[in-house]
Amino acid sequence: MGWLFMPFTSMGGHASAKSYLDAQLTYENTIEDDTKRGLRVLASSCPGNRTYYAAVQEMADGVPGSVFAVVCLVRWNPRSRDGHQFGYKDMTENAGPCEADCPAMILDLLTPTDHQYARDWRARCRANLARRARKLSDGDRIRLPEPMTFTDGNVAQEFIVCRRGRSLVLRDPENGGFYRINRLMERAWSIVPVTRVHKTVFA
Repeated sequence: MGWLFMPFTSMGGHASAKSYLDAQLTYENTIEDDTKRGLRVLASSCPGNRTYYAAVQEMADGVPGSVFAVVCLVRWNPRSRDGHQFGYKDMTENAGPCEADCPAMILDLLTPTDHQYARDWRARCRANLARRARKLSDGDRIRLPEPMTFTDGNVAQEFIVCRRGRSLVLRDPENGGFYRINRLMERAWSIVPVTRVHKTVFA
């Protein structure tokens, strides 16, 4: 499905992308054989009105069924000049979305699936969660998978972690310069083990 844009006045009174999409994905219809089919949102997340993630359950005559993930790309522009202040593009996990920052609380609700794209997407989400859960301490030495070139022309692959209050900067041990790397916790760096030298004391 493509993008759907609308002014805020067409959102049915919903004040956020999350509340609007929750309502769109929660419904019940009566089909030709008089059975009732629908969906309901069990949990969802859309921080900053950006990317929407939801665990959606299939319903048949009031009986709960399988739970799958829905991902919606969101555009939220209150200052839009053409009046298209809100837009979204929806897809299920079976499409293998590029966006893979689904919260664990939603992933934990999904029922098993045999669809390979969905399984790959779930694995990418779990891997991203694991990366963000890593901890860095002051003085840790980390190594990137590949060297990185910075705006000052320096090329480096290993850094020393320096914490300054709540902020974190990286020091190049070769030239002593300080650098910041966007979305560091989501990158595939590794901690370089520290080699400790034990001194032998002779009597």
